Amino acid sequence: MLRNCVENRIVGINEIVTLYHGSKAGICGTIAPISRDCCDFGKGFYMGTDRMQPLTLICNYPKAKLYTLGVDLSGLKILDLEVGLDWALLVAFNRGKMESVKGTSIYKRFQKMTDGCDMVIGYIANDRMFVVLDRFFYGEITDTALINSLSALKLGKQYVALTEDACKSITILEEQEISAKDRGMLKEESESNRSRGIVMADQICRNYRREGRFFDEILKAGE
Repeated sequence: MLRNCVENRIVGINEIVTLYHGSKAGICGTIAPISRDCCDFGKGFYMGTDRMQPLTLICNYPKAKLYTLGVDLSGLKILDLEVGLDWALLVAFNRGKMESVKGTSIYKRFQKMTDGCDMVIGYIANDRMFVVLDRFFYGEITDTALINSLSALKLGKQYVALTEDACKSITILEEQEISAKDRGMLKEESESNRSRGIVMADQICRNYRREGRFFDEILKAGE
């Protein structure tokens, strides 16, 4: 079984896992770490443990394909993040939410957090969580409300290959085209998941609205 890293240290893990990747138009050529820069853990090749997660992301694209992958983690340097504030702040850094404190100690900490890593494992900011994260970044809810929402929403995990070595460890096991009928059903499910997540998170945020710190307070304290 995968073990969570103590204090988010970089470790080696010996295990082969089955993961899923959604592509808007199919994978062309070799697998490479070439996603957008502003993704949760930086530029990489993103995969998830939950088959439905990538499907809901690609359901608006007529040429979308779902890939089932085998990933050999042996020999890779891996950062395995627990659900918590470090996870949220690393996402904040990679989404450009820390530019106001660029050059400070907290900025440099998250800038360097994935240095030397081949792969990052962390929870997915999916349809249900995206709105809650934005509320945290914009100062509407505290870190305590955010972390309790993270735990309650039971997010799946994402594995992000950051280097060529990590990408070479990935084998495509199956490629599946998504029919128009399935895409329509997936759109409905995505919208439903988002609505349910917002309702659940709203209740949690109300329960913890007087506890914890706001995003700008955390950044200021880390200067």
